[in-house]
Amino acid sequence: MSPRFHATTGPVAAAFFLSGFAALVYQLAWQRLLFVVIGVDIESVTIIVSTFMLGLGIGAVLGGQWADRRPQHILTAFCVAEALIAAYGLVSVDLLQACALLFAGLSRPAAAALSFALLILPTLCMGATLPMLVAHGWQRSGNVGVSTGTLYFINTLGAACGAFAMGFLLLYWLDLRQVVWLAAGLNAAASTVVALNLRGRAA
Repeated sequence: MSPRFHATTGPVAAAFFLSGFAALVYQLAWQRLLFVVIGVDIESVTIIVSTFMLGLGIGAVLGGQWADRRPQHILTAFCVAEALIAAYGLVSVDLLQACALLFAGLSRPAAAALSFALLILPTLCMGATLPMLVAHGWQRSGNVGVSTGTLYFINTLGAACGAFAMGFLLLYWLDLRQVVWLAAGLNAAASTVVALNLRGRAA
């Protein structure tokens, strides 16, 4: 296998696929839970999507800065980020449902601010993972284009599979809590896979 491509395949690629799958499951599940607070219309969907995009963008900046400053700990940081997403996922349904009961009927600006506050931690972690792994791939292959393109493809493929599963499979068999817990399990698996890979290298 080409050394250029090897840096973005194997355990890291599998983990990033799972991460992308989980991210779309979260987005659609949390959107449904927050509809109680912000309503069900094009404006509410825009608020949720914008909140996700803002968190992902800020996370990407922070993740890139971390990768530049701590290049020797990139995969460790990825494991931590995935574990934090999993931990938030496990409590997110109860948290969002409680907030829905407390804050139903908020104005649009207030609902947008609440959505951002509730989702900023997991979306920051999600956004940080791509630049971290791109930096890792560049270290291994020396080709930032190959690393970026391959990882983005893998993550996007995972996200597409997650969206398909949510629309046609998961919600027919599971409730929202179970779906979110499944996504949390995927994040935990992604963290574990990379952690075991790191441990194997160190051994």
